[in-house]
Amino acid sequence: MDEAIRKANVLIEALGWIRRFRGKYVVIKLGGSALEETAAVKSLLTDVMFMEAVGMKPILIHGGGKAINQAMKTSGITPHFIQGRRYTDEATLEIVARVLAGELCGSLVEEIERQGSRARGLSYLTENCLIAEKLYLPVEGGQPLDLGFVGHVVDLNREVIESTCRAGMIPVIPSVGMDRAGQKYNVNADTAAAAVARLLKAEKLVFLSDVPGIFRDKKDPSTLISHLTVGSCRGLIADGTIDAGMIPKVEAALEALEVGVSKVHIVDAAMPHSVLLEIYSDRGIGTEIVR
Repeated sequence: MDEAIRKANVLIEALGWIRRFRGKYVVIKLGGSALEETAAVKSLLTDVMFMEAVGMKPILIHGGGKAINQAMKTSGITPHFIQGRRYTDEATLEIVARVLAGELCGSLVEEIERQGSRARGLSYLTENCLIAEKLYLPVEGGQPLDLGFVGHVVDLNREVIESTCRAGMIPVIPSVGMDRAGQKYNVNADTAAAAVARLLKAEKLVFLSDVPGIFRDKKDPSTLISHLTVGSCRGLIADGTIDAGMIPKVEAALEALEVGVSKVHIVDAAMPHSVLLEIYSDRGIGTEIVR
């Protein structure tokens, strides 16, 4: 009986948040090492299904760098990175597109449907929704760097996403964009998720990370920062507290916040049901960033 009462209290605590977020978009980015952990992926997809069942409109965006590296190795191609971004020639682009839009997206859709919900992969293989343009990396005092077929999201096919949600299906979007002439581009998944959240004015943007959030001291788990503002984040970047691979993720988050997204969350992908705990409980478990 005590366990039953505890479960009822959890549901009552979640009720207020469920009412507040009903009908709102939440964009969830999955990638990195999280995709390698089958149990973690299944737990995340259960969370996404719960959101859809209680009236939110979850949109799942994924990358897949490790799977791409493995496919390139099998094909005898050595990955080449420039300022943290994958140089993408024609052969690399075809591998990126096949792995992300074909293999990983398909497996995520299949798992959602295996668990009893409905999902739809949105890519150049079905209906493209990420409209991209070629990306050049600026270089101070020099010519911008050409990364090959690397792009950034500049617009969305909103109707495709909206109609998928209206039909009771969860959109699953690989980080492959296409320009208006039909050219495919490799797109960074973090910035793609932030662009989708920004263009849809989503209520929330959630980054599933291989760390629990942002720390004041990366060597000390007790220094996890549960709440940050845009201004304090910029200060932490300036003083080096936020560094390396966390910088592009946080900068993408700040851009989304500054144009209308209500809140960004960085949570640990390895913790079971971390997304539900962060969104539907009074005490979150990751780092939330607000305007």
